[in-house]
Amino acid sequence: MKAVSKGHTILLVDDEQDILEFLSYNLSKEGYKVYTASNGEEGVKLAKQLNPSLIILDIMMPVMDGIETCQMIRKDLQIVQPLIAFLTSRSEDYSQVAGFEAGADDYITKPVRPRLLVSKVESLLRRLNRGTESPKMDTSLIKINRDKFIVEVNDKKVILPKKEFELLELLASRPGNVYTREQILSMVWGNESIVGERTIDVHIRKLREKLGNDYIRTIKGVGYTFSEV
Repeated sequence: MKAVSKGHTILLVDDEQDILEFLSYNLSKEGYKVYTASNGEEGVKLAKQLNPSLIILDIMMPVMDGIETCQMIRKDLQIVQPLIAFLTSRSEDYSQVAGFEAGADDYITKPVRPRLLVSKVESLLRRLNRGTESPKMDTSLIKINRDKFIVEVNDKKVILPKKEFELLELLASRPGNVYTREQILSMVWGNESIVGERTIDVHIRKLREKLGNDYIRTIKGVGYTFSEV
């Protein structure tokens, strides 16, 4: 398993000062560069300035909540797109689905213990250190650049959150191969992420909205496959 570089920059956005202090202390102790913001507006501004590897966002915040903050970051072309994880005590399906639809990569549920926090962050950041294979993948009319997290469809650039990018990369790596839901969850989200099959459906739907409906096919009762057009 590839080690995670401790030079990563992490941005914490939460309106509760004690939460910020707890997270900042434990992550700084591990060697990460940690910055904090107390609301969504401030978080978006810092994201532009810092280009963090990871942003941990609270959902319930004044001024601008986490969902809106995430949406703004994902739409802003000036921001080098980071991993985004929501920090929340809310476990209802609708809040998680809303988060993933906004472009979140994962969830961290509070209260969280220091060791679990560090383990979760390492697991998330490990996704940035993917393989040493060729950085570019061309398949039919889709071009995928792993180094720059850029996807081009018919020579038009498409902005994808990291999780959608990784899902597309997996499916497109072997056109025609059928990936089961279990394989997708394991290979894209990892064993440490507690997500359900609904999460896959949300991400597939978002990919189809951005790429068109022709590329990703549903194999009923099994999973999904990438079809070269």
